[in-house]
Amino acid sequence: MYRSFYNLKEKPFQITTDSRFLWLGEKHKEAFATLKYGVLDDKGFLLLTGDVGTGKTTLINALIKSLGSQVLLAKIPDPKLEVMDFYRYIANAFFIKKPFQSKGEFLLLFTEFLERAHEAGRQVLLIADEAQRLSDDLLEEIRHLSNIEKEHAKLLNIFFVGQSEFNNILLEKKNKAIRQRITINYRLEPLTEMETGAYILHRLQVVGSKSEIFNPEAVHEIFLFSQGAPRLINIICDRALLTGFVEGKKKIGPEVIQECAAELRITPYIDEDEQARAAQPRKTAAEKSVSPVNGGEKSSPVAANNHVPQNEKQEEVALDLSDVRKKKGGMWGIFLVYFLLVILIGAICAFFFLSPL
Repeated sequence: MYRSFYNLKEKPFQITTDSRFLWLGEKHKEAFATLKYGVLDDKGFLLLTGDVGTGKTTLINALIKSLGSQVLLAKIPDPKLEVMDFYRYIANAFFIKKPFQSKGEFLLLFTEFLERAHEAGRQVLLIADEAQRLSDDLLEEIRHLSNIEKEHAKLLNIFFVGQSEFNNILLEKKNKAIRQRITINYRLEPLTEMETGAYILHRLQVVGSKSEIFNPEAVHEIFLFSQGAPRLINIICDRALLTGFVEGKKKIGPEVIQECAAELRITPYIDEDEQARAAQPRKTAAEKSVSPVNGGEKSSPVAANNHVPQNEKQEEVALDLSDVRKKKGGMWGIFLVYFLLVILIGAICAFFFLSPL
C-alpha cells in the first residue's frame, strides 16, 4: 500500500526471515564467524542464546546457507517430539531409508551413516531450535547421540539455539554432562541505538530507497520501543510507514513512532464490573447481617443488640408487647363469639325437642 508512496520495490520490514535483508552488526559478525568455525572444525556441542526477537533464527538461516553442500544438516522442528518420532525425523532428514523398529536398530543405522559421511569428508549437523522447550527425555537422547564418535574425531555436531533461560536448564545438576561438552557458547545481544539506525537504513536500501525516511529522532523512538530487538524494529517501522502514507508524510518523525507505539502496545483487559466491585468498601460483620426487605433494612436480633441505642431498644420492646396484647385481645373476642354461637345452637335444639307437637 505504501510502497509507491515511498518509492520502494517491496516492503522492507517483513517479519519473515529473508537472507537478502541480512544485516550483521559487530556482534552478529562475531557470532556468525564463531559458530561457522565450530561447525566446520567439528567442535561437537555449540550453543547460541539470546532474548526473543534478537535475530537468532535469521543468523542460523544465514549460517546454514553459507555452509554449502559439504555439511549435512537436520533441524528439529518440534522440541516436544516423542523419542521414536525424533529418531524417525532424523532418519528421514538424513535420507536413511532402511526401516527400523527400535532405538537400537536406529542407532546402528545412524552410526553407519555418520561413519560414511566422515569418510567422505562431510560434516553432520543437528540443530535444536527453541532448545529451552526440549523435554528432559529428548535432551538426554541428544546427548546419547553425541557419544557416537571415532578416535580423535567427532562424527556429529549438535547446535543448541534457544532463549536465554536455556542456560538455567544447562546449569541444572542433571545436565552437567551436556554442559561440560559445550565447546562454543555465544549469547546474541540486542542492537544498540546506533546499530538500530544502521539496520533500518540497510533494509530500506535493499528495497531501493534513495532518501532518509526515518529521521534521527524517529530512530531514537524506535529504539526505545524495540530495545534493539530486530523483530520489534520491523513491526513498528512497517506500521510507521503505513501511518506516514495515510497522513501524507514523506519523512517519519518521532510523533509518528510514538503514535504507532501506543497503538501496538498491548494493555491488560480490565472488567469494568469487576473493577467497580473491587472499588466498593468492604462491609463489616454487623453490616453483612443487614439484608434489604421491602425497600428497607431489618436487623437481626443479634446485630440489633450490637449497634442499636438503649432508648431505641426500649421502644422496640414496648412495641413488641403492645402487639402481643392486641393479639391476646383478638383471641378473647373470637372465643366469645364461638361461645355465644354454641349457646344459640343449644337453645334452638332445646326448643325443637321440648316444644309440644
